[in-house]
Amino acid sequence: MAKPDRHFMNVFSAVLGVLIAIALVLIGISRVVDSGPKGARDTADPLMQAEAHERIKPFGKVAVAGADNAALAIIAPITPPAAGMAPAGGGAAPPTDGKSVYDTACVTCHGPGLAGAPKFGDKAAWSARVAQGKATLDKHAIEGYQGSVGFMPAKGGRMDLSDDAVRAAVEFMAAAGG
Repeated sequence: MAKPDRHFMNVFSAVLGVLIAIALVLIGISRVVDSGPKGARDTADPLMQAEAHERIKPFGKVAVAGADNAALAIIAPITPPAAGMAPAGGGAAPPTDGKSVYDTACVTCHGPGLAGAPKFGDKAAWSARVAQGKATLDKHAIEGYQGSVGFMPAKGGRMDLSDDAVRAAVEFMAAAGG
């Protein structure tokens, strides 16, 4: 082996040895810092055991035909009651008055005028639609509508809204624009 190659190998080996020594020192320091009764405490703490069992339990059970499946009843997860008391479905209650429906669903398109939606308060854009009659406006809002200029998804894409809530929002927007 040539002298420059031997010199490179010696320097490379020395640098590699120093890096390995530093890594071993860091591993030793981390073990000293992390030592203590932590592991023993975790296994003896009943609350931590319960949390661990909850995290690793199977998420589903199989009901077998002809077997006693009484123990497989569907159990809703326990959630702490909130100040607003959400409905049984678990989500927030859908809005019911026109302004709330507009603020939560309709403003997405009718605020900036996306997809040909008439902007809120634009009397010129709303006048032609109001002229078609309230029943037509309500039908297009509830069932959806494909016009020559735009698209209105059924219930504005919020299928959780009741027909009455959608009608209230249409009335709210038409009153502001028409």
